[in-house]
Amino acid sequence: MKTFSAKAQDVERKWYVIDAENQILGQVAVKAANLLRGKNKTIFTPHVDTGDYVIIINAEKVVLSGTKEHDKIYTRYTGYVGNQKIETPRKVRERRPELLLERAVRGMVPHNKLGDAIYKKLKVVVGSDHKHEAQQPEVVEVA
Repeated sequence: MKTFSAKAQDVERKWYVIDAENQILGQVAVKAANLLRGKNKTIFTPHVDTGDYVIIINAEKVVLSGTKEHDKIYTRYTGYVGNQKIETPRKVRERRPELLLERAVRGMVPHNKLGDAIYKKLKVVVGSDHKHEAQQPEVVEVA
């Protein structure tokens, strides 16, 4: 008996749509990350990109539980002295609402070349219209 290992060229990719309206940020991100990674498939192989494409619509209407909207902070550092930038989810939502979901999903995929390839299959859209109707995406419900 031999261990099965998926090959990248043999993977059939589907398209999925997740509606983030009135959904909790972390639950949407977990669902998207699992679909992107391919963990729902029987051919899942950790070192091969076996995942599907994911479109998240209504990104501006995602909610955070508790008081995270005010208390959570996103920190980045520019590399210059004294240039540490701190933002709350409220400020991020005003500036670029899709960034909340992009950052959450990015933190849930591997942080290497494989993760970069997986992350490129994520499409986050503000509003309910997206330009990927030709791919006939399936609607996925968040638990």
